[in-house]
Amino acid sequence: MREVLDQVVQNLRANRLRSILTMFGILWGVVSVVVLGATGEGFQRGNQAVLETLGKNVGIVWGGRTSAHAGGERAGRRVFLTADDARALARESSYLAVVSPEIQCGGVTVRSRHNAAALTVHGVEPQYQAIRTVEIAHGRGLRDGDNDGRLRVALVGADAARQLFGAREAVGQQVQLNGLPFIVIGRLVKKDQNSSYSGPDNDKVFIPFSTMARDFPRTDAPPGAVSQIIVAPHDWVVRDMPRILAARPGRIEDIDWPLEREIRRVLAIRHGFDPADRNAIAMWDTALESMMFGRMVQTMKDFFSLVGFVTLALGGLGVMNIMLVAVQERTREIGVRKALGATTAQVQRQFFLEGFLLTLLSGTIGFVLAAGICAAINTLPMPTRFQGMTITWQASVWAIAVLVLIGVATSTFPARRAARLPPVEALRYDG
Repeated sequence: MREVLDQVVQNLRANRLRSILTMFGILWGVVSVVVLGATGEGFQRGNQAVLETLGKNVGIVWGGRTSAHAGGERAGRRVFLTADDARALARESSYLAVVSPEIQCGGVTVRSRHNAAALTVHGVEPQYQAIRTVEIAHGRGLRDGDNDGRLRVALVGADAARQLFGAREAVGQQVQLNGLPFIVIGRLVKKDQNSSYSGPDNDKVFIPFSTMARDFPRTDAPPGAVSQIIVAPHDWVVRDMPRILAARPGRIEDIDWPLEREIRRVLAIRHGFDPADRNAIAMWDTALESMMFGRMVQTMKDFFSLVGFVTLALGGLGVMNIMLVAVQERTREIGVRKALGATTAQVQRQFFLEGFLLTLLSGTIGFVLAAGICAAINTLPMPTRFQGMTITWQASVWAIAVLVLIGVATSTFPARRAARLPPVEALRYDG
């Protein structure tokens, strides 16, 4: 092995420019594979992080308008959801892990002793906090006792707390919501939120659902109506989505997903519409959106991988070319080695290892350079939905595997050609 390494170094020194240009092909191929793969991974993780500021695998269900006659009811009838609908979903659907009704009211005048603001108030149940990643920076969250007792307590978003109290601590202070006194029991963690169905959580006030239903009911709907129902499916439902997509080719938006179909099934009985009527209930499923974005990013990553593979293959052809030239230049040397007793296998092994080590050396330099490029880019400000250049171990293994494959493929032919040279003909060679 030491002899082979010495020979590789001698060849590089003897043909510096040719060797550098040959190595550049492999080096650039590895850089392409790693950097492009890291870019795709950064976009995928960034999108997932944005969606998770809203909540992980959250479904938001709204009442829609029927588009078909059912049970003697006319088409075009509006469907208003209620808290009892949320209870029915939690009780009757095996797909759902958590369910919470929600009432929202915009433009509520919120006053503290220091300032006032017009904010959106949401009435939610305690389990809503886990679905929607409502995290507490100081104080405590909503509890079952708050909801059962219809207490006038509130959580305030980070920006809302700053607007109402400035640099003062909000927890324990009293605020008035349209003149009704509430005690602030918690201040929320500030979110870099870029995904929402009703505005950023930083600017909101959350109160118990039962208190909201009593003090701020919907005025644009029948008594007892909620604004929306928030659901979170079981993990197995989310894991099953790719299988469903593979079994039902076509546009994702045209597929009737089992989760949405299950929700319609439960609610259709209660509201007298056709369970197949997809317009009766509207739903935003962030798990589905994440999968759609993941498919788009995966397609992009596959294209990047193909570009990198082609670049590596071209670099491999360069290595093969330089090794064939080396075989031709060293034909007389091969004849001497064979005349002195070197076997065909030994000659073949020598030239194979020379080409293979040249490929691995180029790839190692390329990987280090790619890692440096990614690290340098990660020091810059990142746009929304991009978490920086992320090199995963899967991408690294793939790049190494392709590099080894290219090295083996491009080194074998020149090595076999060198090994098959007859000693007599090789000694006669004058080139």
